[in-house]
Amino acid sequence: MTVVDSAETARSLRRLLELLASGAGSEQLAHVPVDPKATELALRIRDTVAEHRRREAELAALFDTASDLARLDDPDAVLRSIVRRARALLGVDVSYLSLKNEAEGNTYVRVTDGSVSALFQDIVLGMGEGLGGLVAQTARPYATADYFNDERFHHTSSIDTGVLDEGLTAILGVPLAIGSKVIGVLFASDRAAREFSAEEVALLSSLADHAAIALDNAHLLDETRRAVAELNDANATISAHNDAMRRAEDAHDRLMDLVLRGGDLAEVAAAVADVLGGAIAVYDAEGVVLARTDGELSLSRAAVSASRTSGRAVSTEDGWLCAVQAGQEFLGSLVLGGGRSLGEADRRLFERAGVVTAVLLMQRRSVARAEDEVRGELLSDLLTAPGRNPAALLARGRRLGVDLSISHAVLIARSDDVSRRRLAAAAARHAALVGVHADEVVLLVRGTDAGALARSVAAELGSTMDCPVTVGAAGPAASPRELAVAHAEAARCVASLLALGRVGEGASTADLGFVGLLLGEHADLGAYVTATIGPVLDYDERRGTDLIGTLRAYFACGGNLTKAKDQLHVHVNTVVQRLDRIASLLGEHWQAPERALELQLALRLHRLTNDRNG
Repeated sequence: MTVVDSAETARSLRRLLELLASGAGSEQLAHVPVDPKATELALRIRDTVAEHRRREAELAALFDTASDLARLDDPDAVLRSIVRRARALLGVDVSYLSLKNEAEGNTYVRVTDGSVSALFQDIVLGMGEGLGGLVAQTARPYATADYFNDERFHHTSSIDTGVLDEGLTAILGVPLAIGSKVIGVLFASDRAAREFSAEEVALLSSLADHAAIALDNAHLLDETRRAVAELNDANATISAHNDAMRRAEDAHDRLMDLVLRGGDLAEVAAAVADVLGGAIAVYDAEGVVLARTDGELSLSRAAVSASRTSGRAVSTEDGWLCAVQAGQEFLGSLVLGGGRSLGEADRRLFERAGVVTAVLLMQRRSVARAEDEVRGELLSDLLTAPGRNPAALLARGRRLGVDLSISHAVLIARSDDVSRRRLAAAAARHAALVGVHADEVVLLVRGTDAGALARSVAAELGSTMDCPVTVGAAGPAASPRELAVAHAEAARCVASLLALGRVGEGASTADLGFVGLLLGEHADLGAYVTATIGPVLDYDERRGTDLIGTLRAYFACGGNLTKAKDQLHVHVNTVVQRLDRIASLLGEHWQAPERALELQLALRLHRLTNDRNG
């Protein structure tokens, strides 16, 4: 070899090395005029370097993938990162991931990257069906360059239709597994035929291994979060329950303290309203309000029945209701308004308030019965022996809060539809003193207009009892003796009302006039005369006049003044003056037909009584 040939060979080798260093292709390397063995060696070196670079890139990508996955704690984000990285690493058209459904025994496409077919994205693969079903069943990777012409796979119409709609041809699938448990399949696919190398299968499998661990960690983290949240919820529930229990204990102590120190229903209602944060009303068995806080609350009869049947508080349209019972005896109802919901602890607190209310109502009944006995004894002594010791009767009345020396009307209430005891209990709220005497419900009511009081009490008792209550009245009376007299008159009045068919009404003897005198069981003629013409008789007795005679002459002459002055032997002006005086004593309407009839009857009774006594 000449020096020239050696120099040319050195230049060619240098050129070959330069091309090799620049990453030139095989064609460029083959055109360098060197020994063929040198060219072959250069190509081998180039391939080895390329392989090292590729492996280095893959390892860097795997590390990057592992780093990305390690930072993800959202399972959905993990899945999206897996398929995106798989597509980038293998340079495929579409990558996707299916997850295993243990309950259904199949896998379904969960996440895709590069997919354009909605039909493909909804594919469900049964175990062993298609390439992915076989990977999930065997836990082994499978690859095909041409899926539709590969007879190794169990083709189904639903799977093939989806794959065809996406336009896929070459598919590689590797298992996504944790230990021996396959949880899904990771795919890389191209729309053109392609042979997947062993290196690509290994690369996708490595990615799947990393991804499975990251996915499992994400699931574990998610489960941990849910467990922590559930634990926090449980702690909050326990804390709320403990708070409710403490509140219930405090409320119970508060309510029992009210009972022990003699608190009333209004205090109990206020305490319950303060604890539960709503308006409270207490009703008796008849639906009458016994106590209430702010606000008007309605009483649902259906809710009362439901609570009595269940023995528990029941919800209503605008709150809650608890039947108040002592054993099987219904005493009333406790109503909570405000439309708020009650937890179990608050509901039991409300029911406990119902028990406390029952205790107070029973105490109230016991006290009322004791008071009724005392009041009943006073009423009986007052009406049967008013003159025995009037001062003692007045003193006993004062001890019960009743001043018998001031004006009271005496009322007698009667109803055939309710017991006397129940009627007396309902009448107690209208009277200063009430009791059952001689089988009659007797009321002493403060006031001077007996008729108006009778009408008012009859209406209110009728509404409360939901049945007609007839009330007769007399008075006013302001001493034990007068009260006894008024009682007898009220008895005649109520008998007259019933005889007239005026059941459910209230009136006084003054309202009935002479009809009451005629229909009463025991006619008191003197009382009627006094009530009708008493003012004229008193005037004559004080002044020594004879206005009664003038009144008789006037009616005897049919109201003719000329005839009346002739009968009285006085001037007509005198008759007119006397009639004016009579009008001032009897009232300006004394000549009205009904009033005139009353006066004439009283005049006749007065004459007959005087003739008999004379």
